[in-house]
Amino acid sequence: MKRILAACVAGFALASGPAFAQASGGFSPPRTPDGRPDFQGVWTNASLTRLERVPEFKDLVLTPEQAAGWEASAASVAAGDNAPTDPSEGAPEAGKDPEGYNFFWIDPGTRVGKVNGEYRSSWIVDPPNGRVPYTQAGRAAMMKTVSTYNSYDNPEERIPIERCLFGFASTAGPPMLNALYNNHHQFIQTADAMAINIEMIHDTRIIRIEGEHHPLQPRQYFGSSVGRWDGDTFVAETVGFRPAEAVRVDFGFFAYFSPDAKVTERFTLVGEDEMLYRFTVEDPVAYTQPWTGELTFRRSPDRIYEYACHEGNYSVPNILGGARIMEKEGRKAAVTAPRSRIDRN
Repeated sequence: MKRILAACVAGFALASGPAFAQASGGFSPPRTPDGRPDFQGVWTNASLTRLERVPEFKDLVLTPEQAAGWEASAASVAAGDNAPTDPSEGAPEAGKDPEGYNFFWIDPGTRVGKVNGEYRSSWIVDPPNGRVPYTQAGRAAMMKTVSTYNSYDNPEERIPIERCLFGFASTAGPPMLNALYNNHHQFIQTADAMAINIEMIHDTRIIRIEGEHHPLQPRQYFGSSVGRWDGDTFVAETVGFRPAEAVRVDFGFFAYFSPDAKVTERFTLVGEDEMLYRFTVEDPVAYTQPWTGELTFRRSPDRIYEYACHEGNYSVPNILGGARIMEKEGRKAAVTAPRSRIDRN
């Protein structure tokens, strides 16, 4: 069954040593039998804050008043979307998109994200504008990928998230970002590996500690990850993404992670119920500079439930079947990219 979570819609560099001590505030984390910080348990990164800065804000750090206003606005939108449907409305007009989700299923979080006690307008902290710094080649590659999303010839051309191959919005990552719903992650830890069970599509990342990268052919979903310890911080390096994962989608937002990118993640326990998660993405062809983000995972008492994506999922056969009917009738399907914010950078 699909898990329902709970309701509606920076310039720092990666740190270690003294910077880590400042970030952790002297917190002494719980330890595993081999003496490492114990990350095990269920965590969530649900939040109104997303990867890139929304145009309403210019600064990375928001005032409490700005955060409260954002939360109130989101709550108002949620209340409207959650209102009962008028049974007398009838079917939508031709060409009017009714969208695919009843609000009952939507749960991105209700609060603005806080990192190191600061309200944040974006997870990206560098560049300072809070945007992915695409090169012309990187942006062109993203646009080319997005332009193929509405292909109707065979199931392999439909996007992987629609075929339930992995979660949308980079929930499994890396980097692991928050999404429209199902933002829980379960950490399972041994001396040799860190396993992260992702609630959406129930993917599991296995990060081998002090191992070597797998051969990059054939490429694996989520790339090849190896981990190491930097003091009390767990560091994971991932390379070798599949091209199918290049564009991470979340209902109106697209982010491009080049198949040749390297993502370095840093996990640090900074409190009993808080984990600081920092990441840097590198690819000199796709981006004008390495770019960095940070967000907070919060410990959750909730359980991870099965995300049964394919049971009763008729989307792909219905889409392809509808395209065949349109062909027989001599009509053309509208080939348009999904609504997005990709042109505002």
